[in-house]
Amino acid sequence: MEEGAQSLGLRLAADIFLLLLLTTAAFYDGCQLATPAPTSADLLNIARNPPDSKPNQGEKDKFSFHSEDLLVTFGPCLRCKSLDVNVEASEFEGDELHDDTKATEKDIALRMALSQLTGDFGKESMLSLQRFFGARRASVISTGSLKLDMALGIGGLPKGRIVEIYGREASGKTTLALHIIKEAQKLGGYCAYLDVENALDPCLAESVGVNTENLLISQPDSAENLLSVVNTLTKSGSVDVIVVDSVAALVPQRELDSLDFLIGGKYDTRSQIMTKALRKIHYSLSRSGTLIIFVNQVRSNVKTGQGFGPTEEVTCGGNALRFYSAVRMRMMRKGLLNTGDKVTGLGVCVQVVKNKLAPAMKKAELGIQFGRGICCESEVLELACEFGVVLRQGNSYFIEGEVLNNKEAAERYLAQNDGVADNIIKSLRSQLFERQT
Repeated sequence: MEEGAQSLGLRLAADIFLLLLLTTAAFYDGCQLATPAPTSADLLNIARNPPDSKPNQGEKDKFSFHSEDLLVTFGPCLRCKSLDVNVEASEFEGDELHDDTKATEKDIALRMALSQLTGDFGKESMLSLQRFFGARRASVISTGSLKLDMALGIGGLPKGRIVEIYGREASGKTTLALHIIKEAQKLGGYCAYLDVENALDPCLAESVGVNTENLLISQPDSAENLLSVVNTLTKSGSVDVIVVDSVAALVPQRELDSLDFLIGGKYDTRSQIMTKALRKIHYSLSRSGTLIIFVNQVRSNVKTGQGFGPTEEVTCGGNALRFYSAVRMRMMRKGLLNTGDKVTGLGVCVQVVKNKLAPAMKKAELGIQFGRGICCESEVLELACEFGVVLRQGNSYFIEGEVLNNKEAAERYLAQNDGVADNIIKSLRSQLFERQT
């Protein structure tokens, strides 16, 4: 009887103390003292393994009270929070409090792992968010056409990437590649042109604006040698633009050595060579800022039509090039440009089929004049009037204090004054692209 009365008295004392604790919890809420508050894991452990109702004699400053479904453990320096009497142990499993100790341990473990990676593989293996976004914001080289730069979305072609320009014959692919070389030379870069087709006209390159004296020109005799040259120049990191014109003209060494292979060849050796070479070139490109441009042609895949419906157009060299290319541009002829009764050029449409740095499937309408290249003056004048760089009233244009009566006179003025055109292009690029970054 005495032991039952003592136990009942102890439970009543616990309930009274619990009620007092609940009424005064607001005063202790948010107060941080020396001893940290018990975590949810501690409460869950206590709920699953409840201690004896008798206090431990070895710990005079710590007590445990069990009142029905609630077990409250506290000490002399406890930080109190609002308590719910009907809280169950399962609620603590999904709502764990933040543990600073675990966060510190994870941070130390991550730093040790990064240090180990640096020691084993070098600094290039360091995982850094700043280095990642720095690589994503690649510097660009203009294509020589503001409309095409706008279609690309980043103001030009990205350095350190592979670009494929493909289309039918006489659609302006080589002209566009020469304009890219011209823009790279304006920035003081070195360029290489690998003329596989043996069709480059130095006079045409000079008329476009390419400095042929500072242009590296080579005519490799086989596909293996050409791709080896590309890999070596890329690893050097000293060349800004490499143009391969074209993939369709690559001839494997095996075909050059054996005439029988031309008759009974079962596999496309060129595709196999491109696949193996592009793996090495892409690895070298990741540590270089070289822009590699592959000019390619299209062929009609007769198997897709089978005599019914249109045939599919495919590029030469297999699927590896389209996989490794960050940008793929397709050029299509739209018509001829006439001046009176004389044909002076052709109109082309450039479609950005693939773009890893901006939205793709955008188009740009360009004009190419025979012997001069892309008609930059007409699109510069059009965009300058649209964005307020050049004032237009009726048929008159006001450019740098000059009044020009018609569009032809304005384009002629821009063609004859390169400094004025460069200032307008610089102003347009600052409005079109710098505000996007």
